[in-house]
Amino acid sequence: MIILTIEWAYLLYETQWLSLFLVSLIIITLFAPSLFKSKMDLELPAEFHFMAVIFVFASLYLGEVQEFYQRIWWWDIALHTTAGLMMGIVGFLMVYILNESKHVELQMSAAFIALFAFVFAVSIGTIWEIYEFFMDQVFGLNMQKEMFTDPSGLTDTMWDMIVNALGAFVISFTGWMYIRKQRHFFIKSLIQKFIEKNPSWFRR
Repeated sequence: MIILTIEWAYLLYETQWLSLFLVSLIIITLFAPSLFKSKMDLELPAEFHFMAVIFVFASLYLGEVQEFYQRIWWWDIALHTTAGLMMGIVGFLMVYILNESKHVELQMSAAFIALFAFVFAVSIGTIWEIYEFFMDQVFGLNMQKEMFTDPSGLTDTMWDMIVNALGAFVISFTGWMYIRKQRHFFIKSLIQKFIEKNPSWFRR
């Protein structure tokens, strides 16, 4: 947090507005759990917070501010694959928790929960690609990684969407197996911790 604060002050002094905005998003992410707890009476497990901070730091700070996307050829692919996995987890948890909540009289099938998780993750990935296109067109950036062999950035965009969808599919399919056939699901412990920290939200 201290490092980010110093970086924020430096970027403000240097009037690097885009980098300043990205670092500000990271700082907001750090305080997000407090917001959930105070406004929604929800307490996020430490693992959720840790994953979110690491991903935002790797994608925004290392990727954009420190230019890892340009320095390391596989950084963009790795981050978009991870994004698909993480957004798949978020989408799955949103519907699964809603399905189990005592505040909502609604029962959804395993197939619907898995489909929602997949569509949610792919939609977030698509919105991000639109954001990259907008930033490139308006501010003259190179978020779509335009290259000599592909000045349009289309190849980068398509690979980003493909690996994002693959990551989302992995989470959706394994989540479906977990609900439908009680197979092992690697985020089962996260679900259990979330329920334990927020017992008032769930059916007994």
